[in-house]
Amino acid sequence: MTLGRVQNFIATLAASFLCLQLAFAAPGSASLPSSKGGTPNARAAAAASNAASTSGPTRDPSLTSLKQLVMGLQKARLANGLRVVMALEPESPTVSVCMTYDVGSRNEGPGQSGFAHLFEHMMFQGSRHVPKGKHFQMIASRGGTMNGTTNADRTNYFETLPANELELALWLEADRMRWLDVSQANLDNQRAVVKEEYRMRYENAPYRLAQIQLDQKLFAGYPPYDHPTIGNLEDLDRAEIGWVRDFHTRYYTASNAVLVIAGGFDPDQAMRWIREYFEGALTVAPSVFNAPEPKPAATSETRLELTDTNAKTPALFFGWRVVPHEDPMHAPLELLARILADGESSMLYETLVREKAWARSVAAYTYDHSGPDAFIVSIELTQNANPEKLEAAVRTTLKSLGSTGPDLPRLNRALQRAKSSFLFDLQSNQSRATTFGEYEVIFGDARILFKDLERLLTVTPDEIRRAAAQFVRPELQTFVRVNPVENSTNTVKGSDK
Repeated sequence: MTLGRVQNFIATLAASFLCLQLAFAAPGSASLPSSKGGTPNARAAAAASNAASTSGPTRDPSLTSLKQLVMGLQKARLANGLRVVMALEPESPTVSVCMTYDVGSRNEGPGQSGFAHLFEHMMFQGSRHVPKGKHFQMIASRGGTMNGTTNADRTNYFETLPANELELALWLEADRMRWLDVSQANLDNQRAVVKEEYRMRYENAPYRLAQIQLDQKLFAGYPPYDHPTIGNLEDLDRAEIGWVRDFHTRYYTASNAVLVIAGGFDPDQAMRWIREYFEGALTVAPSVFNAPEPKPAATSETRLELTDTNAKTPALFFGWRVVPHEDPMHAPLELLARILADGESSMLYETLVREKAWARSVAAYTYDHSGPDAFIVSIELTQNANPEKLEAAVRTTLKSLGSTGPDLPRLNRALQRAKSSFLFDLQSNQSRATTFGEYEVIFGDARILFKDLERLLTVTPDEIRRAAAQFVRPELQTFVRVNPVENSTNTVKGSDK
């Protein structure tokens, strides 16, 4: 993950690999997502601190290497407000372009859930100089790939091409920013596509409706996060063309976007193309997200029971509202998630999958929201497992961590997995472009990424103990049990204790 004219990325990444090998060879050393627990895309735990400050107390070689890379980023801002971040790797034969807009499902109004994701689809339906379907064809015909994603806090669009095709990607992104074909026909077509996606990924997929129920309870009273990004069918049916046009005018402007280029390219030539194609984009005041004040987190347990005809075995979901990602206590929560369920040496895997054979899979993660976050543990049971016994085992594990914290060998394993994921997941031009864009949009500076790793490297067993004791208490959980029942309509029942 490099930018600017700094040392060769390959050499610096090789140094990172070397330090990882050394770290794994010394398990006693206190060295160190999807956004899931301990995710490499986790944002800065100390976002307000200066990314250019001197190296932290760890002196880990990988931290030094990462800092050198992010401090080499070249940045610019056009007169219309478009922010540009360039990550130069001269040796790379490819280049990735990512346009990140500061808009996600958090920006949706009442009755408009799923609108940000619907609009993501609209952005591929043609513009003034690019007919419908031609965007994909032009990229593919030149050996490239492209896509877009939406989450609660941002929407991005990205292309990866041979390095000599950078101009094409920039021209395509500028054309749909300035002259998107916002028509009733395109709205109707993409609404049908999104509704089918909802049926496939949620209505006909096991355990997904339980996840929606869990989130609704965890974020009750906080509209930005209390609904899934894909929305619901009723709201999608209500979407009107006027809403679409207003959405494009409000959020899809140069002043609300970050353009990232990563890979092999000439930065001076790139800036000439950027000015040529983007300077004519509409200049408006940036759209500022005014987050509502969240209601206090739950002070008692909430329990739900759901019948899911798509599930073959039971599943249990445990959830807690926790601090935002920039809070210093979020990094210990990320590592707590890894200690619980990341890999075959994690606590829940060892107990529930390997020793007792009660579970088919275990997972623990945070969402890494920019606002209030959630800590989730999900477990798919085996056919003959006892859900009550399994729930009791999870409670025992959580109470133990909240009482004594993890031992050093277990923490070190979690740290190593977090660090290796952090570094390895930033190897490709595309991953660097999308990650830098997200950091720049949410925190105003992609270099803050360095602080993320720095904070993880300094987490102590006592911080994890305090995080478990304060936030992940069984008596404060939101609990969803999924029961498979053949030939039955999905139903939900629940109670607040």
